Amino acid sequence: MTIKFIREASTYAEVLSRASSFLKQKHKEPQIAEWLMKERFNLTLTDLVMHQKQEMNETDKEIFIKDVTEASHGKPPQHIVGHEWFYDRQFKITEATLIPRPETEEWFDRYIKCLPERPLRVVDLGTGSGVLAISHKLERPQDEVVAVDISQAALNVASFNAQTLGAEVTFIESDMLKKVTGTFDLILSNPPYISQSERNEMDESVIDFEPHLALFAEEEGLYFYKKIAEEASDRLNPEGEMILEFGYKQAAAIKAIFKNHFPKADIRIEKDFNNNDRTIHLKRDTKIMKEGDVNADNLS
Repeated sequence: MTIKFIREASTYAEVLSRASSFLKQKHKEPQIAEWLMKERFNLTLTDLVMHQKQEMNETDKEIFIKDVTEASHGKPPQHIVGHEWFYDRQFKITEATLIPRPETEEWFDRYIKCLPERPLRVVDLGTGSGVLAISHKLERPQDEVVAVDISQAALNVASFNAQTLGAEVTFIESDMLKKVTGTFDLILSNPPYISQSERNEMDESVIDFEPHLALFAEEEGLYFYKKIAEEASDRLNPEGEMILEFGYKQAAAIKAIFKNHFPKADIRIEKDFNNNDRTIHLKRDTKIMKEGDVNADNLS
C-alpha cells in the first residue's frame, strides 16, 4: 500500500479509511488518521459523519496526506498539527516542549477541585508548554501563578499559550527555584524523571521528537526531586502543598527524599487511572490547617 492509494480516494470516508489502513501497515495506530483529520481541519466527529460522502478537495487531501506520511515515520500527531488539548483547552506545542499526557490532566483535575477558596501563590516548576500553570490560573483567577523553565524556547511557547488563552501568568527562566523569589502555597511540577537506563524501554517517537532536557534526569531519574525537596524546604509556606508527577517505579525513593526534608508533613502517593503510582502529594504542617481547607481525605 502506497500514498498513491490514499490519493486516489475521493470522499472523506474513503480517504480516511485508506489512511488508517496505510498507518496500520506501517505499524502505527490507525486511529491517528482520524485524529489528524479532525484536528487539522477543525472537525468534530459529527462533522466527519456529515462529510463522509462528500468529496475532499485536492488541496486539503494533499495536506492530510503529508500529515499521514509524517505520522507513518513516527512523528507524534500533536507535533504534526502543532497543538494538543489539556483540560478542554487547545495548547500550542513544539519540539521544545513535552506533549501533555492524560495522566497529568487527571491529577490536575483532582487537585484543582479541592483547594481552599482563599487566594494562593502558586509556582509550576519546569512548565514546558505551560499547561499546568495556565490551566490553574484560568480555573482559579484569584491565585498568583508563576511558571518556571530553564528552556527559553519552552517559555516562548508557554507565553504564547498564556496570551492566546488570556491567562495572567508570570514566566521566569530559571533552574528550578534558583531565580525565583518569595514563598509559595502550592508547588507543582512534572520534572524530568526518566533515567538513562530506561531509555530502551521508551517509544521511539518520544526519543526522536520530544526534548531530552525535559525527559531525562541523572541519579536514576531522581535528581530533580532531590533538588526540589532541598530548595522547597524554606520556600513552601507552613500550610503549603506540593504535588509532583513521577515515574511509576519511583514512588518509594521519592517518598523517602521528601520525608527526609519534610519529616512532619503528610505525604501521600497517588495512583493514576492505570493504577500506577503517579504523583506525590505533600501537605506541610497539616495540624495547623484552617477549618474548611482541603483535608487529607479529599485527595485519597
